[in-house]
Amino acid sequence: MKKILLGVTLSVISLTSVSAQKYEFTTVKDIEDTEVKSQGRTGTCWSFSTTSFLESEIIRLTGRNIDLSEMFTVRNTYSEKANNYLYRQGKAQFSEGGLAHDVINSVAKYGLVPEQVFTGLDVGQDRHNHAEMIAVLKAMLDAYIKNPAGELSPKWKQSVESVLNVYLGENIQEFTFEGKKYTPKTFAEYVKITPSNYITISSFEHAKKYDKFILNIPDNFSNGMFYNVSLDELVSVTEEAIKNGYTVELDCDVSEKTFSSKNGVAVIPASSTENDKSLTEIVKEKNITPSLRQAEFENFNTTDDHLMHIVGLVKDQKGNTYFKVKNSWGTNQGNDGYVYMSVPYFRLKTISVLLHKDAVSSSLKEKLTVK
Repeated sequence: MKKILLGVTLSVISLTSVSAQKYEFTTVKDIEDTEVKSQGRTGTCWSFSTTSFLESEIIRLTGRNIDLSEMFTVRNTYSEKANNYLYRQGKAQFSEGGLAHDVINSVAKYGLVPEQVFTGLDVGQDRHNHAEMIAVLKAMLDAYIKNPAGELSPKWKQSVESVLNVYLGENIQEFTFEGKKYTPKTFAEYVKITPSNYITISSFEHAKKYDKFILNIPDNFSNGMFYNVSLDELVSVTEEAIKNGYTVELDCDVSEKTFSSKNGVAVIPASSTENDKSLTEIVKEKNITPSLRQAEFENFNTTDDHLMHIVGLVKDQKGNTYFKVKNSWGTNQGNDGYVYMSVPYFRLKTISVLLHKDAVSSSLKEKLTVK
């Protein structure tokens, strides 16, 4: 009897070892991007990821690898957020968060500058931390809003700019790059970034398909407009963009236990009992329907908590496709700072994507009336 049991046990172990498959990824498409950075102790992933996206756009459009300043955009967007918060008398969010279109809006209004002329760091600093600055700004704005005199002080804008000058540096009006003088706007023109060329696409059942709508999420302080498409179209437009050499900016939820920057994977197992296993081994993933996606959004399990940059496609040894996603948490995690996100994870947890309108198929452009 013992011999029979031993044989059964050995058979089970053998079958388990055969079925267990550690991830082995091969590249399908890899688009040139700039080095992985760290956003430090800030909530400015929206600027780091979208700036990375624009850097890849510059490579695509000009062949130049140029390190852009994330903090120039952050500084100007904080000014816009302060205006919005005060004009709404504090009935709005004032935080470090933002969305991809806030970077595009900043480029349109303020332009771009290279990292070398605006780092947003004091001398001797090498890591961003905006906690104190945001606390000071919010307290100041709240004081102006609650002014017992009942009138808004005309000095509030000057005060906000003074705080931003102290913590991030004075705004750049003109600078020299490679021996030539530029303003931020002429530099944006030089690197061929035209803000009107970029659109945001999403997929939700509460909005009319193929219309533009304002997605009511906390970080959409600027009331950015989203094109609404089917879930299958959201996936296909992203995959096709990558295959055709366009990178894609991604807003998604990374709060799932199966999003692991440490392991460099993001998946949605069919069974939660395989959550831990899925971080190192291929498991069956859940079928993500539009109704499930909508339900997860409406019960707040899917929120806009992180933005990243999609720069490629990979496949595992079973042929499953993953997006190669560039994070902004440094290079000491996962795949040298990149996460391989499965299509089911993308389908369930993506809030939106931003991309060049030329990356969108002509048939979808026609549906969206994008010119």
